[in-house]
Amino acid sequence: QLQFVESGGGLVQPGGSLRLSCAASGFALDYYRVGWFRQAPGKEREGVSCITTRGDFIDYADSVKGRFTVSRDNARDTVYLQMNSLKPEDSAVYFCAAGAAVPYCSVDVHKGHYTYWGQGTQVTVSS
Repeated sequence: QLQFVESGGGLVQPGGSLRLSCAASGFALDYYRVGWFRQAPGKEREGVSCITTRGDFIDYADSVKGRFTVSRDNARDTVYLQMNSLKPEDSAVYFCAAGAAVPYCSVDVHKGHYTYWGQGTQVTVSS
């Protein structure tokens, strides 16, 4: 069974940190570009970051640049999203997604290009 399993969300105070993980099961992640998305209540799902297959190029949304860091460990078929200096406006359900046919690595690439999606994990930033 092909799965992309997320973990690491939770409740954190403003200024705090969280690390999200996405582990691929049933497919070799190193053939796939990976995107991170988030969706807040009543809002469209938006791209947060994209990382190429080898991790040699990463794109970030302007709203998270300098605070979020994406990395991948292809040997473990896992991708990470380290989130620092979290703000209340970062609160959302976060999704990871993998695609072999993503045309280029950008947060502007439509989510429809991604094939495998994580189940989503809630991140709440609140005091």
